[in-house]
Amino acid sequence: MNRLALLYHPHKEIARALAEEWRMEILQRGAPEPIIANAWQEEDVDKICHSVDLILTLGGDGTLLRAARVGATCGVPVMGVKLGNVGFLSGLRPEMFSENLERLLKRDYWIEERTMVQARWLREEQEMGVYQAINDVVVSRGKLARVIRIEAAIDGEVLQLFAADGAIISTATGSTAYSLAAGGPILAPTVRTLVLTLISPYLSPINSLVMPEGATVSLQVHSQNNPILTIDGQADYELQDGDVVETTASPHRARFARLETRGYFYRTLVNRLRESDDGD
Repeated sequence: MNRLALLYHPHKEIARALAEEWRMEILQRGAPEPIIANAWQEEDVDKICHSVDLILTLGGDGTLLRAARVGATCGVPVMGVKLGNVGFLSGLRPEMFSENLERLLKRDYWIEERTMVQARWLREEQEMGVYQAINDVVVSRGKLARVIRIEAAIDGEVLQLFAADGAIISTATGSTAYSLAAGGPILAPTVRTLVLTLISPYLSPINSLVMPEGATVSLQVHSQNNPILTIDGQADYELQDGDVVETTASPHRARFARLETRGYFYRTLVNRLRESDDGD
């Protein structure tokens, strides 16, 4: 049987309570004892993922992203239990856990692999850091409400010097997140290309561009106002004038365990858009 990890959102009491409740239920089924941990402690999650077969996250999409980034490096699939408001990535509702537990323990699910984006931060050709993202990498203005200038290059060829609030490099997964809000296209989840989407561009001939598969997109910032590099909306780093963020498809793949049919994404997408329309 699979050994499970139950990773909970530390600020949701119901998440920790459910993890403890499900631990007992899993043991009653005669399965290996699950590991319960804080999903936000990524170093602990890294150690855990080497000793389990499947990770369940109890929270929202943000909790799932944290675990999936770590799980991708050790090849362990993740499944999100929806406790958040959006749940675009989450595949299981808490009330459905008991009836699906046997399937989870017996690996009766399919694996959906998704492209991730890797960002390499350079300052005067010195590497400042390398980061992995499932949704997106964002270069944006800092605290002051002033546009920044971003020189975008694709495979070494300069596209243009843009004046904008920022630029988003998103995966297909991230195409339904910040990129969509900024006017970018929606991509099917298994598409391997990246999308460049500008945030509030000033007099730009383009707003968004789908990259060819395998392309490297470089963003060089020109601003004295300390722009920000953000990874999956969860970690940020202060840039300096002239810094370069070089992005390409990551060598790692996010692996999501799915109980739904393979056409689930389109049904979920329509439902989310309908909910958005109903709320206007």
